[in-house]
Formats: sequence, structure tokens, C-alpha cells
Amino acid sequence: MLHIKCLTCNPFQENTYLMYDDLGEAALVDPGCYTSEEKARLEAFIDEKGLKLKYLLNTHCHIDHVLGNAWAIQKYGLSLHIHAQEEAVLKAVQVYAPNYGFPAYTPSEPEGYLTEGQVIQIGKESIHVLFVPGHSPGHVVFYHPESGQCLAGDTLFYGSIGRTDLPGGNHSLLLEKITTQLFTLPDATVIFSGHGPKTSIGFEKKSNPFVGQTSIS
Repeated sequence: MLHIKCLTCNPFQENTYLMYDDLGEAALVDPGCYTSEEKARLEAFIDEKGLKLKYLLNTHCHIDHVLGNAWAIQKYGLSLHIHAQEEAVLKAVQVYAPNYGFPAYTPSEPEGYLTEGQVIQIGKESIHVLFVPGHSPGHVVFYHPESGQCLAGDTLFYGSIGRTDLPGGNHSLLLEKITTQLFTLPDATVIFSGHGPKTSIGFEKKSNPFVGQTSIS
């Protein structure tokens, strides 16, 4: 069984996730922890559950999703994996981080690249990588068909979608990819977003004002 734990971090109220199986093998996704308190809270949960971190993954590389990358790499000896088209996005963070109020930001470097259709093994659980750009050029999401759970990053939110006015954003592409990559998943699929509460594919298909039925009715 795949378990998902959410911890909300930093002033952007970003959702940091741990995906782990029954035996404690785990992936850390989008660590937004910046303060010592946020890092301690994440570390305490990892210790409490006895998790063995195997992966460090970014859905995308905007500042609020990567603040804890370097800490996680050093603390747990992890290798960072991102989509290749996010590398420039990640490198840009160190330039603007002080202006966003994060003077102690430490850069991180990817050691591997995620690709569309890739399957990541967390114990016996198979996590599928879907390519959903638009919010950022190389945005991916992580989908577990067996449990019907999806870490969607900043693509689809409860009643909303990711912003597309940042560098590399593409509004029409995001709408297209939500429709073709996410809305083709079963309606019962639970969406864990990069900010805010979880939602479901069925709910968003019916009521999302940007891409749901209400947007075209």
C-alpha cells in the first residue's frame, strides 16, 4: 500500500510530500522546508515512521518547492531527480532567492532526470511519471494507479489551476495537458496539490472553473 504524508512549509504554504510503502521505503517530493523548525518537523515524521528515503524528487523547480533540496541531499544522502527542462528553472532560484526573503538558500544540483512514462519503484509500489507542463516547462506529476493517488504539484488545485504568468509558463499548454493527462485518470483519483487541500479528478472535471464542465457550459 502507498501512504502519502503532507507537511505544509514556508511562507508560500507549499505542500511537501512523503510517499512510502508498508515497509517504509520512501520518496521525498518537493521539500519546501526552509526553517529549522520545518526541517525538524519533517525529520521527526521520518524518524517516527522509520522511513528509509530512497528518492528526492521535484515535480518542478520553483523556489517554494526546492528550498529543502540541499538539506535533504546532505541529511539523507539522496540524489535529486527532476525533468531535464526544469534544470534552468532550478538554477535561477539562487539568483532571486534573496529578493524573495530566503538569503540562506543553498543551491542543489540534479543527478538524474525524470522522463515521461518512467516508473519509479517505492518498494513494491509503482509510481508513474506523467508530463504536465504549462505551469513550468518540465513539470511532472507522480501517479499511483493501484491506490488512485496523484501528486500533482502546481498543475491542478481544488477549484483552480497553476499560474502560468511566470517565466516558462504556458496557459494553453497547461489546459491541454490537464485535459489529456489528468482528466483521463479515473474520477476517483485523489489529487494531492502543491498548495491547499486535496481534491479529486471527478470533482474538478465537474466544477473547476478553468478546465471543468463549468468552464465550457
